[in-house]
Amino acid sequence: MEKQQFKAESQRLLDLMINSIYTHREIFLREIISNASDAIDKLAYTALTDDKVGISRDQFAITITRDEENRTLTVSDNGIGMSKADMEENLGTIAKSGSLGFKQAMEKNEDIDIIGQFGVGFYSAFMVASSITVISKKYGEDKAWKWVSDGADGYTIEETEKDAPGTDVIMTLKEDTEEEKYSEFLEEYQIRELIRKYSDYIRYPIRMEVSKSRKKEDSPEDKPEYEDYMEMETLNSMVPIWQRAKKDVTDEEYETFYRDKFFDYNKPLRVIHSSAEGSVSFKALLYIPSKAPYDFYTKDYKRGLQLYSSGVMIMENCEDLLPEHFRFVRGIVDSQDLSLNISREMLQHNRQVTIIARNIEKKIKSELKAMLENDREKYEEFYAAFGRQLKYGTVSDYGAHKEACQDLLLFYSHKQEKLVSLKEYVDSMPEGQEKIYYAPGENKSLLGKLPQVETLSKKGYDCLLFTEDVDEFIPQTLMTYMEKSFCNVSTDDLGIQTEEEKKEAEEKAEEMKGFLTFVKESLGDQVKEVKLSQNLGSHPVCMTPEAGMSFEMEKYMKRANPEFAFPVGRILELNPEHEAVKTLQRVMTEDPVLAKDYAQLLCCQAQLMADLPLEDPYAYTELVCRLMK
Repeated sequence: MEKQQFKAESQRLLDLMINSIYTHREIFLREIISNASDAIDKLAYTALTDDKVGISRDQFAITITRDEENRTLTVSDNGIGMSKADMEENLGTIAKSGSLGFKQAMEKNEDIDIIGQFGVGFYSAFMVASSITVISKKYGEDKAWKWVSDGADGYTIEETEKDAPGTDVIMTLKEDTEEEKYSEFLEEYQIRELIRKYSDYIRYPIRMEVSKSRKKEDSPEDKPEYEDYMEMETLNSMVPIWQRAKKDVTDEEYETFYRDKFFDYNKPLRVIHSSAEGSVSFKALLYIPSKAPYDFYTKDYKRGLQLYSSGVMIMENCEDLLPEHFRFVRGIVDSQDLSLNISREMLQHNRQVTIIARNIEKKIKSELKAMLENDREKYEEFYAAFGRQLKYGTVSDYGAHKEACQDLLLFYSHKQEKLVSLKEYVDSMPEGQEKIYYAPGENKSLLGKLPQVETLSKKGYDCLLFTEDVDEFIPQTLMTYMEKSFCNVSTDDLGIQTEEEKKEAEEKAEEMKGFLTFVKESLGDQVKEVKLSQNLGSHPVCMTPEAGMSFEMEKYMKRANPEFAFPVGRILELNPEHEAVKTLQRVMTEDPVLAKDYAQLLCCQAQLMADLPLEDPYAYTELVCRLMK
């Protein structure tokens, strides 16, 4: 027996791999099990053409053996095994992969599916092991070999005894320290958890002796006694639910899987089970939840889909697979085509991931649109939980994703008294209406009483009531929808006056110029301008913002960034046909002092109607009391 050095120049590279490339120690078990699965794949493939293999598919298995006394953890398989040359090539050369060579040799066979395409997964075991012994016998050969290394000073290979083909990887765990508890990887519950998390869908059974308890045979019924015993148990489920045909999976199975996998005890609203073939082949099982998690709208929430490669979990939350506007979706993507880097934790070919992500985005949008059109009650339940996220998605990144989101948005219709989509709004517009009208505010009831909304209603026009902060950014992002422009009823020209009406309004304003000047001087800096309006319906006044920013935007800016917030100029609009305004005009010539009080009263009323705070509520109260006398 002669000690040999690793062929890759060795200590520095090995230290880098086991301490830097892998970020979680626990993945060592995933890597060793994946290698065992590869080895069984090779022998199973050989058995297709070689009847001397003498083992049926249901006899293949991976076995885990714990020895707490000697601090060893052994992973055994009855796969193809390794010769001395294989050991030197695959275990003696860092980043040399037998799986990759095998896959290349069989690349024309579509049924071949090898997990470990990079040879460094094995070395991750040195993160937890002080030494590793590999005993292996290759199918078709008489000799077995033992490979031993502590990961630092090279390795030894010597002949040994082994009855059947296959490989045993025996890992002697490091001693525990205050910072690191390596013995946890010998505990039954920890191994169960790691297999459930990373290797649940390996296609071969992963078996381990586990502790059980049973009633002693001679134990009395009234005072039963129990004894512990060990029993071999299969720890993995083997067949992923997403690998089965949709027709073979029941609704109950979908719901159970969702509950167990994502710890959500509410039924999902929709299940998307899809399979794609082409430049990148993958299977996806996606869920649209019915309720938002408590932390969904916080920075702590982690979006992304679980990423698998041939049943082995690679990433818990792969953000690249799921766009931000659909971050509420939970699920799994499994692809044998994804090339992974040496640790299987970083994707090497983003182009492939982009193709999968684009396909998934289309699937999600299609499912949501179908729900909107065919199951409105469920869609509105979904929208109550995640509608705000769709709105954020519409306006984020300067509207880059608006095409994916705009058809899914709902807003409250003043005319129909229910939520409607933008398409439904436009489809129901009467002849002659050219704009999509909206009123931003905090309270639907108050918005419905705005003078401008009343005016629109009289013409048979609908108005969308925007009650969330993000709503007002949506028209600015979309600009138009189905060739219809958006109109903020509080700031924009409603565009409903005829040329004749506009001319009459101009003549009226000129006629009442002195009156408007008197009101402006009476109010001073409280308002930027006083003007007449033909859009106030039965109301005497209203307060509108100066062009550029609405009152709701002003409030939002004060909340979001008080230091840089600034007040919007107020414009007092008067209805020249209202009795209150006519009274003020008459009193102006009879009692200018009283007229100033009337002007102040109308200004305060306009502020209250616009849901704006009064600068001095006490002065307003005194004003009302004074006028009542």
